[in-house]
Amino acid sequence: MITSAATLVEVVHPRINRPALEWTLSRIVVEPVTDAVARHAAALLADTGLHGHKYAIDAMLSATALAASGPATVLTSDPEDLTALCGGHVTVITI
Repeated sequence: MITSAATLVEVVHPRINRPALEWTLSRIVVEPVTDAVARHAAALLADTGLHGHKYAIDAMLSATALAASGPATVLTSDPEDLTALCGGHVTVITI
């Protein structure tokens, strides 16, 4: 399992159970947001007509999922944006 480092910014908030988060993160690979990932994310936004900070993290997660080897599944509370950004190449599951 992998995730984008950008998603860590989104999931941390005052009510998060930090030990549970750290346990979860210890079991997955956190991929960095490289120049290539950022450029791919920007292209995904352009291709879908989305832009701005509202979609930035979703775009970085989508670019990370699309770069993964083998089939990828994204767990999200925002399935519409992820589905649009991934263009049907990634399985999107609502949590």
